[in-house]
Amino acid sequence: MNKIFKILAVVVTCLVIGYFSGMVTRSAIVTWYPTLVKPSFNPPNWIFAPVWSMLYVMMGVAAGLVWNRIDFDKEVIKKALILFAIQLALNALWSYLFFGLKNPMLAGIEIVLLWLMIFETYTQFVKINKIAGYLFIPYLLWVSFAMVLNGSIWWLNR
Repeated sequence: MNKIFKILAVVVTCLVIGYFSGMVTRSAIVTWYPTLVKPSFNPPNWIFAPVWSMLYVMMGVAAGLVWNRIDFDKEVIKKALILFAIQLALNALWSYLFFGLKNPMLAGIEIVLLWLMIFETYTQFVKINKIAGYLFIPYLLWVSFAMVLNGSIWWLNR
């Protein structure tokens, strides 16, 4: 497989997972979420779809670049891609916990684990391909913000 195909395959996978995560949130965004007390720094709802779409594309490009490094140690690449898959699954799980189960506390606990997995994926990716690692920085920053937002929503609505 060539580099472009690998990148496209992972980008499409990330976007599909993002789409299904979005399906979990759709009904809660118009019914449950508006009833919550939110902090003053809560962004408008419309910002989430474009930000997440961009982040999923960046994640996919990063993983595709790592997957393409056939000249690197195969075990190191395998470990990095397993971490990538775990963090992607945790990313989807957060939407289900927060919006599907309507449980900000459980989602708050899970997002800490997600952040740690993103950071570990970043540290592995940057060793294999610097650009792949750097593409994870906005994702790490956004999930850091989401973690604070999640905690604030839980605190204000407990």
